[in-house]
Amino acid sequence: MSAFSPANPQTPITIALSKGRIFDETMPLLAEAGITVLENPETSRKLILPTSDPCVRVIIVRASDVPTYVQYGAADLGVAGKDVLIEHAAQHPGGLYQPIDLRIGKCRLCVAVPNGFDYPNAVRQGARLRVATKYVQAAREHFAAKGVHVDLIKLYGSMELAPLIGLADVIVDLVSTGSTLKANNLVAVEDIMDISSRLIVNQAALKMRRHRLQPLLDAFSRASLAMPG
Repeated sequence: MSAFSPANPQTPITIALSKGRIFDETMPLLAEAGITVLENPETSRKLILPTSDPCVRVIIVRASDVPTYVQYGAADLGVAGKDVLIEHAAQHPGGLYQPIDLRIGKCRLCVAVPNGFDYPNAVRQGARLRVATKYVQAAREHFAAKGVHVDLIKLYGSMELAPLIGLADVIVDLVSTGSTLKANNLVAVEDIMDISSRLIVNQAALKMRRHRLQPLLDAFSRASLAMPG
């Protein structure tokens, strides 16, 4: 058995997190379990961070990579947005247990268009639409349900630029306050789904190390229930 196998009882419990909002909003949940991360990922160059519990460590990865690290056993637990999990599941079905909606990282996945764009006419059944998005699977399913043919253009950032320079007709993106849309003369015209972050667990680790993971899962559950709305 590999020394770093999640099934090895001697291996520290590994939690995969991404920097930024998810990391910041996960810290109070870890505190509920009596765990403090000892270094700040914004100032530390380390990608493996120690915690106040020598049996628990945190690894810092890209948000889109969190499900991969957990599914393939490099991490026991992780925190990822529903948007990321939908896209991951399209390429890697199965293999992840999602026991808890942590009710953090809340936003909406929306369709946004330039001000004045005739969206109702553009999404009539049988129409064709160019859609720029990072969330290809969610966008495909949304417009397929409307009977709209879409040309999907995958982008990784600056989504708002696409309809302004003619690359796409509309965008599908995460919206929190809407201030970035407004600054670029765009408006959200349709909500696709509410997004929040989920606790995800490696299935083999849960089976082999449940006695070590369950207290963490219980603490996350308690803390998430205390989150507002």
